Amino acid sequence: MLVVSATASFIVTIDGPAGTGKSTVAHRLAKRLGLEFLDTGAMYRAAALTALERGIEPADGPRVAELVRGMDLHFDWTSDPPELFADGVAVGERIRTPEVTRAVSAVASNPLVRAAMVESQRLIAARHPRLVTEGRDQGSVVFPDADVRIYLDARPEVRASRRVDQLRVKGIITTEAEVLANIIERDRLDSSRRDGPLVCPNGAAVVDTSAIDIDEVIDRLEEIVRDRAGSVLVSPHRSGHRP
Repeated sequence: MLVVSATASFIVTIDGPAGTGKSTVAHRLAKRLGLEFLDTGAMYRAAALTALERGIEPADGPRVAELVRGMDLHFDWTSDPPELFADGVAVGERIRTPEVTRAVSAVASNPLVRAAMVESQRLIAARHPRLVTEGRDQGSVVFPDADVRIYLDARPEVRASRRVDQLRVKGIITTEAEVLANIIERDRLDSSRRDGPLVCPNGAAVVDTSAIDIDEVIDRLEEIVRDRAGSVLVSPHRSGHRP
């Protein structure tokens, strides 16, 4: 392994469009490197869930942003995958319901909400500064000075095919044409939004996953981290405590 103090701060960001496998890759890479995995998508989903439960319209940016600023969002990294808690309650699979899925886009696209969530993510990193974090603005906005910045990409048709397979496993049948259209529109919206647009962060290593499987992706990302980490040791570390 690399060599340095196990207490050193070390952050790896993984950005990229929908369907590139960022969450799965980030989770597995974190385990391999002995870091903690910050699932930012789950945080936005938790905000959407809480808004729905409290009768707040997901598109009401000011109210949802106020909600996020007042929420205690933290992870229990002793669980695998990490368990997200919102105000002391594990959100579990409730953040994966169709209702939350429909609401999360309006929540995550609002500039006021994103600003509040950036604060929450940075607070977690201040308390747990050894992270692999994934999203669409992690290396460009949230942690622009991260030790290692990575941008995952893949051709839209490949991402569509993967998404169809994922949905099929869950018993949801759709067509690649429909999913591809949604991905292309999602890319357009993510890349053109004013606040935290999807961009390749400065200095990021770009990895195209179109023609390689998940194990090869993890191997490639570990090589990148080792090459760019200098003297920083990514040693096994599980704090077990919550922010």
